[in-house]
Amino acid sequence: MTLLTLASTSSGRKKLLEDAGIDFVTLAPGVDEEALVASEQPTGICAMTLLLATHKARAGVARANTRLVLGCDSALEFDGQNLGKPLIAEVAMERWKQMRGKSGFLHSGHHLIDTKSGESSSVCSKTKVFFADLTDAEIGAYVESGEPLNVAGSFTIDGLGGPFIERIEGDYHTVVGLSLVELRRMLAELGHDITSLWR
Repeated sequence: MTLLTLASTSSGRKKLLEDAGIDFVTLAPGVDEEALVASEQPTGICAMTLLLATHKARAGVARANTRLVLGCDSALEFDGQNLGKPLIAEVAMERWKQMRGKSGFLHSGHHLIDTKSGESSSVCSKTKVFFADLTDAEIGAYVESGEPLNVAGSFTIDGLGGPFIERIEGDYHTVVGLSLVELRRMLAELGHDITSLWR
């Protein structure tokens, strides 16, 4: 029996769980992220990702038929700024011109709810990401691919953007958007073993 619902439409998170052998289902949480952040005004990027992850999980509980519901959210902290999804090419181009040859911190917030016990667990993980010194042509080609437009920080590490990440300090899966290490810890805190979620 499937125990976990991932309240996220992220293809990266979905593939990560699939590759880890996790049996799960997904649903779109339907959370208005901009309105929620404007209303709650969280202090700091980690707090923001936790806020959004928590609301996504709670929204998922209302529609999920599984014992566990997981919400996640990610954002890049660069030069003291919060860089979410650029959405348009011009923004992604400008961001990459600022980021190339530098580093930032990718924050991923997680919130796991046990629908039977009502208990929950939250954690924010962060990993330092070092960006390659891309040429204008490389930036243009990457942005034209469309990949960086709908992902936090305007990049992926598990897709076309992989060659543009020189190295990281921390958990690789955090950069993808869901830390398997932290998921294991949250599950244990709620009395579950991650091996029970294997297909």
